[in-house]
Amino acid sequence: MKISADALYAAMAHPLRLRALLLLQQEAELCVCELTHALRVSQPMISRHLAQLRQAGLVGDRRQGLWVYYRLHEALPGWVRGVLTATAEGVGPGLPYTKDRARLVSMSERPGSACGA
Repeated sequence: MKISADALYAAMAHPLRLRALLLLQQEAELCVCELTHALRVSQPMISRHLAQLRQAGLVGDRRQGLWVYYRLHEALPGWVRGVLTATAEGVGPGLPYTKDRARLVSMSERPGSACGA
């Protein structure tokens, strides 16, 4: 898979997309409902940003019934994974990333009954 530096950094330039990417990197796969809960945004808003990440080739998705689950694209080049790892190490211990992870961890029904899976 070929991803340009321009596409990667444009995708990461928006704070919500960066927060979603870092959560996906940490969790491997998340349902849209988990992302809306952790990031405190509406489903249409996160879906719009996830579509942009998918279009850039950074994330993949799968459907399970009515629900959509997202993950980092399995064919991401090593340099892209390296950038995401370095970014997570650099900013992950700060806000808002720690609060995003705490909200996700504290989500009472993940994702079984919360997403209806």
